[in-house]
Amino acid sequence: MSATTDPKRGGFQLSQLIYDTRYRSMTIQIVALVFFLLGLGWLLNNAAQNLAALDKGLSFGFLGEAAGYDVNQKLVEYHNQMSHGRAALVGVLNTLLVAVLGCILATFLGVIIGVLRLSNNWVVARIMTFYIEMFRNVPVLLWIVLAMAIFIENLPAPKSFRGDDASMWFSETVAVTNQGIFIPRIMGTDYWWLFGVAIVVSVFFWRGINKWASDKQDRSGLRPSTWLIRLVALLLPVLVVYFATTAFTSGHQRDFLVRSTTAVASLDEIKAGKRPDLCFVGGSTSSLNASRVLEKFDIKYRRKKYVTHGGALEGFISGKCSMLSIADADMDQVMADVKENINGDGVLSAVSVDFTTGRALQIDYPALPAKGIPRFEGGTHIRGSLIALTLALALYTAAFIAEIVRAGIMAINKGQSEAAFALGLRPNRTMNLVVLPQALRVIIPPLISNYLNLTKNSSLAIAVGYMDITGTLGGITLNQTGREMESLLILMAIYLAISLTISSIMNWYNESVKLRER
Repeated sequence: MSATTDPKRGGFQLSQLIYDTRYRSMTIQIVALVFFLLGLGWLLNNAAQNLAALDKGLSFGFLGEAAGYDVNQKLVEYHNQMSHGRAALVGVLNTLLVAVLGCILATFLGVIIGVLRLSNNWVVARIMTFYIEMFRNVPVLLWIVLAMAIFIENLPAPKSFRGDDASMWFSETVAVTNQGIFIPRIMGTDYWWLFGVAIVVSVFFWRGINKWASDKQDRSGLRPSTWLIRLVALLLPVLVVYFATTAFTSGHQRDFLVRSTTAVASLDEIKAGKRPDLCFVGGSTSSLNASRVLEKFDIKYRRKKYVTHGGALEGFISGKCSMLSIADADMDQVMADVKENINGDGVLSAVSVDFTTGRALQIDYPALPAKGIPRFEGGTHIRGSLIALTLALALYTAAFIAEIVRAGIMAINKGQSEAAFALGLRPNRTMNLVVLPQALRVIIPPLISNYLNLTKNSSLAIAVGYMDITGTLGGITLNQTGREMESLLILMAIYLAISLTISSIMNWYNESVKLRER
């Protein structure tokens, strides 16, 4: 009787790296990684040699140097003597502003257009189809330029708001011009925290009423009408705080630090002299009170806007504005600081005036001076470049989102809608309560890509003069400093961080709406 045995296996052989399936994939990955690292090393070495030939090294010290240029759209304090890093921060905030506003508006329009695209009305469905095909097949840059051109050519210039026949919208409070839209600015007072409490109470009552209505619907099958109760619950706490705080007035003393050729002792002397430039801090109650005092004395003045009180003080010291509003308790300290650091000639004078306040909320309205350069002062200026860019990006992206919404709705079985109709739900309730919640699982993943595309397309903002991060760091800063490599690396890192943040937030939301099975 004989027995056979398998031949003894040999040791590891190099040929196994190619022919053995256990090692082949690992071998390919290691080889690809080696080639990638070699290519990256060659690029870095080549860049270092070229920088050395130009007598330049990789350095980010330029971010601390004075920028020397202004940015027309800014959400934080900035002037041309601040650093390139500060200018880059202003650009980042401007980019985020367009991205957030654009994504919200594009989503709103895209959902509506996508639903109407499936309408049984032949005319409506074809109009939506035409819109989608038109916007998707024309480059977004053309839509941005076209939106800006329409904005400039069809809206009146600020100077047209002068004269007896000129009028603003909404009881002379809103001006729509080819430079942008000027709207009132709501500013808080010493009682602003009470309004925060009132808003929280209103939301609490609102949610409580909704819960009560839902519980009653679960018990009886009928949902009570609560819109009037909810409206009262929403407005009543705020109105109570408003009228309660307005009922109490108080006297204040407003001090002005004035820089002029001769000493002044009263506002009447200021009125008789050259028109002053007020260092105005946007969103500051003290600056708004100062404006009201000057208007009460019929003093014509210009506003030099700043974001913070520190910026206004720097502007006064450097001579960019000639009148500064200061609290009475701080006058001596501020006067000493100004005398120590003031630039140029001029006589400093302190002027005090008494006035009464009692408004719970103060509103700063835009106004056009009767003489001089036709430029609106006061209120909030929403620039035309921001409006045109946001609208163009939103309308363009909405066309893609509409197709995503349409595909998501069509992915839901028709039996879902038929069952809802059989239960007596109206079409709009069926869409909101049955179809769209299920379609979200199909809509969200491609929607993330469109949000990212809109954010990256905002880099075309410089075409209409909107200073985003590409216009500041990737444009003027790059050209002034000659730091191309560093500027572009930072620019790439910023867009990468923004994109990853958007993707992470949307992926988290996608997980929350994902269908979970047992």
